[in-house]
Amino acid sequence: MQETLIHPLIEQRADPYIYKHTDGFYYFTASVPQYDRIELRRAATIEGLATAPTVDAWIKPDSGPYSELIWAPELHFNMGAWYVYFAAAPSRAIKDKLFQHRMYAIRNPNPNPLEGAWEFMGQVDTGIDTFCLDATTFNHQGTLYYLWAQKDVAIEGNSNLYLAKMKTPWQIEGTPVLLSKPEYDWETRGFWVNEGPSVVHRNGKIFISYSASATDENYAMGLLHADEDADLLDPASWTKSREPVLRTCYDHGIYGPGHNSFTYAEDGETVMLVYHARTYTEIVGDPLWNPDRHTFVKPLRWGEDGMPLFGRPSTY
Repeated sequence: MQETLIHPLIEQRADPYIYKHTDGFYYFTASVPQYDRIELRRAATIEGLATAPTVDAWIKPDSGPYSELIWAPELHFNMGAWYVYFAAAPSRAIKDKLFQHRMYAIRNPNPNPLEGAWEFMGQVDTGIDTFCLDATTFNHQGTLYYLWAQKDVAIEGNSNLYLAKMKTPWQIEGTPVLLSKPEYDWETRGFWVNEGPSVVHRNGKIFISYSASATDENYAMGLLHADEDADLLDPASWTKSREPVLRTCYDHGIYGPGHNSFTYAEDGETVMLVYHARTYTEIVGDPLWNPDRHTFVKPLRWGEDGMPLFGRPSTY
């Protein structure tokens, strides 16, 4: 099969999230290099997002528990309103230590989330008061689920993946269930991390992609899957890939692909893989403060067994 080299869709936007709504528009948000706000844009096509004007939906306060390091926003339409889920740290985070994030939600009832007023809904409380981030939501068989990464002091590493039902779009219901923790070599390079989960439903299965290891060239993506009729809150329902499904391509110089989302092409059927990656490894200082994680988009392919084929981050 002929491979085509791909280039960034949007430069200097990490943790990209693209959502195709029922109004026919594509909506985009991501971590901005300054980590100081939630930025939205929309366009009629995926390519159009690259040049679409941006709107600041929410800007962090100068101090307080959610006033620093605004990470990985995601825009969802749940129960008749728009929600952005994001992680934020307290104002002391930079001078003390980074990993103090908690998760928060804002809401906008306007049909167009780039217009209207956003309401701060507060912290999304998981019942565990530890570092957490990278929340996403998905609907399946009439239930709204919350899926995220969080630290457990009893488990070695920085973050694991958890799943819970939602009572409202900003409140979880019941006890969170541990789905995955860092255990393989490729998940524990630099940091022991499972984070950035995203969900796609296809071929009778629910797939959860996620990212692992440090955010440099070691960053890579793994995969969980369950039968669509299984109890998703039963950890035994999930099968975890032993090898990464997407990792650095040294041949073409695309490094540390991860923190992906899924959307659909203009045909409404083709699943598109959205992810960030770097185009060089000579990072000066902390990789988290390096702005050059760019947004890439490419079609996701599927095997005869119904499993997704991620290929390489540099080609499609």
